Formats: sequence, C-alpha cells, structure tokens
Amino acid sequence: MGATVTTANTGEKTWGGGNEPLGASYGKLMMWFFIVSDALTFSGFLAAYGFSRFKFIETWPLPDEVFTHFPFMHGVEAPMYYVALMTFILIFSSVTMVLAVDAGHHLNKAKVAFYMFLTIIGGLIFVGSQAWEWKNFIKGEYGAVETKGGSLLQFVDATTGKRVKLEDFAAKLPEERTQLTRSQGKWFMEESSLPTYSVAEVQEGFKTHPNVRVRIETIYKDDAAAKKDTKVDHTLSHHKHKTVLTREESALRLENAHLVVEGANLTRNEYGSKLFADFFFFITGFHGFHVFSGVIINIIIFFNVILGTYEKRKSYEMVEKVGLYWHFVDLVWVFVFTFFYLV
Repeated sequence: MGATVTTANTGEKTWGGGNEPLGASYGKLMMWFFIVSDALTFSGFLAAYGFSRFKFIETWPLPDEVFTHFPFMHGVEAPMYYVALMTFILIFSSVTMVLAVDAGHHLNKAKVAFYMFLTIIGGLIFVGSQAWEWKNFIKGEYGAVETKGGSLLQFVDATTGKRVKLEDFAAKLPEERTQLTRSQGKWFMEESSLPTYSVAEVQEGFKTHPNVRVRIETIYKDDAAAKKDTKVDHTLSHHKHKTVLTREESALRLENAHLVVEGANLTRNEYGSKLFADFFFFITGFHGFHVFSGVIINIIIFFNVILGTYEKRKSYEMVEKVGLYWHFVDLVWVFVFTFFYLV
C-alpha cells in the first residue's frame, strides 16, 4: 500500500495508512487515545475507593455531615448544596463548549470566542469552589478526639441530636501545652499543629456539660439491634446514623482520649476514617488538576480564536479537540460526585 504524501500544491492530508479510521483526523484520534488511557486511570482510583469504602463501611464518614458549608452562609447547614451547584456549573460549561464547537463548524469567530469565554469562566469557578471545599475540609468545623486505640470520638447534644463543637463545651485550663513531635522520642506520635484545646480541657468540659454525649464512628443499620445495646442512648439512635453512647459509656470512652483532632489531613480526620481524607485529597485533587489544565488550554485556544488563527486555517478543529477533553473532565466529575457525595 502506497503512502500518502503531503505537498504544498495538492494540499492532501497526511496519513500513511490509507483511509482515516472512523473518519477522524490524526489529532482527534490521538485525543481519543489519551482520553481512554486517562479514563482507565480514574477507573482504577475510583475502584480502589469503592473497595476501601465497603471494607470499612461501618465507620465511613457520612457525606451529608462533611460537606455542609455554603459561601456567605456561615453556621447554616446546607448539606451537599454547594457541591450540587459546583456540579451544575461544570456541566453547564460543557454545554457552552458544545456551542463553541458548533459555532466553529459554521466558522463564526465571534460566537466561538464568546462560548469559549463562558467555558473558561465556568472552569475557573469550579476550580475555585473546589479549593474552597478543600479549605473547609482541612480546617474542620466541630473537632473530635482520638483514643489510644485509634478510634474517633465525636460529640453531640443529647437534646437536639446535633453535633457539638469542642469550643462549645471544652474548658480552659491553666496548663502549659507542648506540641507532640518526634523529637520527643515518640516517633509514632506526632501532631501537625497544636490543637486549640487539649485532651484534659475536653475531658473537663465534658464533665460540666451533662447534655453532651460521645458519638462513635459505627453506623447503625438496625434500630432493633440498637435497643438491645445498653451502651447506646436510645433517644438518639433512631434519628442518627452514627452510634451515640449513653452518658456513662461516653465518660468511659473519653478516659482513653489521646489526641484532639481538628479538621482533616493525610494523617488524621475529624470526620471519620483516615482513608476517606486520603482518597478525597488524591482523587478530587487529581481531577482538579485536570480541570485546571483544561482551563489553561482553553485560554490558549481562546486567544488563538481572538487572533484569528483558526479563521485563517478555515478550520476550528482545535476547538473540537479541546472540547473532547473538556467533556471527558466533566464526565469524570459525574462519577467522582456520585462515588464521594451520593453513594
């Protein structure tokens, strides 16, 4: 089979393998190869997350209790609202990208530039929103206590059944506190920063607030089983997904308190399983890097459109290739959103 040769006079397309597969140009075919390989990478990450979650399903954090923040609405619980808004913005940016590609097919430079600009704005809002979610996740809201055995103890109000912040009941003791570091000879125990409250202050505050109860990580599946457990406060178990202990059992658990945990990092997590934080930072960060890269590429293409580069070529295929990548990033987020926030 003879190879096709491109010359300046004939303007033939360069392709040495005969007919173009699926009628796609070389550039679009390579983009599809990249998308398939990247999809396999994300599939591996999400599969690992799924296996880990179902292995520790009884102690996995509840997304409705983790992602409750909304900008400019401090103190108002809005579970999943902002994440849903982020998702809508990203999906809408996919729509504007479709409109940009369609305008390119009609060689309409002004519309291509306009819809590309909207796509870039949508991507920037999403990346900024994701950074804001990270900030809240890292900072934390309520605080918790970790026992010597590694279990996490959270606190709730016995009357309302709602989470209680450490600052709402922890006492202030005149004690000198030292950050726990490896230099103290305890290489297996280390604090990334000095917590706002010490374990002693939390324990003392618990004694003076009789309405406070300890909530452990275990999720209740059967209220009938809960009624047989004398360690569980039955007034709260019916309405809460996590196990709330009685006052007596709460005091016993708190005696084994070892560290105060505020927020989440790669070592500890006030919301529950440490693996949840690890996967959250890695997978959402990896996806956020893809979105940020897509925004940068879109900006480059946008300026090329403004300069008339594709107008001179009589082809906006580059916009279409970038659009394929952008749609892929949006589709991946749908799966990430489903795995992390909905399931």
